Amino acid sequence: MPTLSPQRVVEVTRTVEPVAEALCRAETPDQICDFRILIDTDPRNGANAFQTSDRSGQPLILMTAALLARMEGPDELAFVIGHEAGHHIARHRDRQAQSAAEGARILGGIAAAQGADRRTVIEAAELGAFVGTRRYSQAAELEADAIGTLIAWRAGFDPVAGAQIFSRLPDPGVAFLATHPPNAERAAVVQRTFAQLQAP
Repeated sequence: MPTLSPQRVVEVTRTVEPVAEALCRAETPDQICDFRILIDTDPRNGANAFQTSDRSGQPLILMTAALLARMEGPDELAFVIGHEAGHHIARHRDRQAQSAAEGARILGGIAAAQGADRRTVIEAAELGAFVGTRRYSQAAELEADAIGTLIAWRAGFDPVAGAQIFSRLPDPGVAFLATHPPNAERAAVVQRTFAQLQAP
């Protein structure tokens, strides 16, 4: 089972980062596209990666050491970095907030229209925001998988091999309110996207 040495992690990161930044600048030139990629070495944190931004708006990609330990090759690391960069390029954090607000407006509005008291309306709005966030999250993950496929491929890696990381991560199955879609669905998106990239 291949493992990633610290030197290989640095090499892959330095290869993928400029590709992700170039795509970001091409697709969303109004965004800050200078990615900063960090490793969380705290052993208490489980296998995870996520994208956020610092106070200045610089996009951050964080991966835990536990996730790196599960990776079996550079293709998987390249795909994960591309996936997380995809969240920023597609503005998922902003769009998720909009989905939450829409869910709150709809369920809160229904409760108010039915004559519910103020507390019930607030609870309905909170539930609507929760559902809106979770349902949007699944669509966002699939979109980020497609973008991550493109980034990994352009950087010279095999995204289908990269998607093998799903086989070593917990599968959310088909739960309605899961934040992530089933792993098999995610792998299928990667395969379809890669096939399109290779088509003449």
